[in-house]
Amino acid sequence: MTLRLGQAHLISIVVPVFNEAPTVADVIERLLEIDLPAPREILVVNDGSTDGTRQVLDALRPRPELKIVHAEKNGGKGSAIRIGFARATGTIVAIQDADLELDPAQIADLVTPIIQGRSRVVYGSRFLAGRPDAPWLSIFANQVLTGFTNLLYGGRITDMETCYKIMERDVARSLNLESNRFDIEPEITAKLLRHGHAIFELPIRFNPRSRAQGKKIGWRDGVRAIQVLFKYRFSK
Repeated sequence: MTLRLGQAHLISIVVPVFNEAPTVADVIERLLEIDLPAPREILVVNDGSTDGTRQVLDALRPRPELKIVHAEKNGGKGSAIRIGFARATGTIVAIQDADLELDPAQIADLVTPIIQGRSRVVYGSRFLAGRPDAPWLSIFANQVLTGFTNLLYGGRITDMETCYKIMERDVARSLNLESNRFDIEPEITAKLLRHGHAIFELPIRFNPRSRAQGKKIGWRDGVRAIQVLFKYRFSK
């Protein structure tokens, strides 16, 4: 069901976390403090972290809008997102990584087109504001994956792998997501486009991390992404 202009909204922000003890508390504090055009709930899914993340989360001051879920085993980013989507009670769902590559304050602009009834799905693109300060290989890999996505699904997006995928909760639930790891990113985009949803993009800023700083995605995830894109394009 499409949201109506003037309808009361709740923004559910899902934060998948795996071994982000140094940054997760800061991200949560920012999510609690930023100005948003509607009330929020923050669903932090600790995906079996082993670096002290659980202790950091358990030490946070309880807030009614903050909900923390601990998964006993590491299932992957996709698993954590699916857990968060299943528990979300808001009219809008958003994804926020816990590594501070993305400033949570940007969520306010990204949810606005949905609240205004101009779109049901909004992506934050790291490439609409010019070349980001990221390694050329990472940029090239993203452009290849985004190009495959557009070629296979007739899309016109610029950043398939973006973390900021924001949509009406009913749209998210209708996707019947299956992926457990980083392949959740191409699966979400593939199913949105295959279901006929127009993806509205807005520019975002980000500060990329290196693998030495904790970046977890690698070349194998790129290969898997291509497999997922083909899978959902030609499956029934």
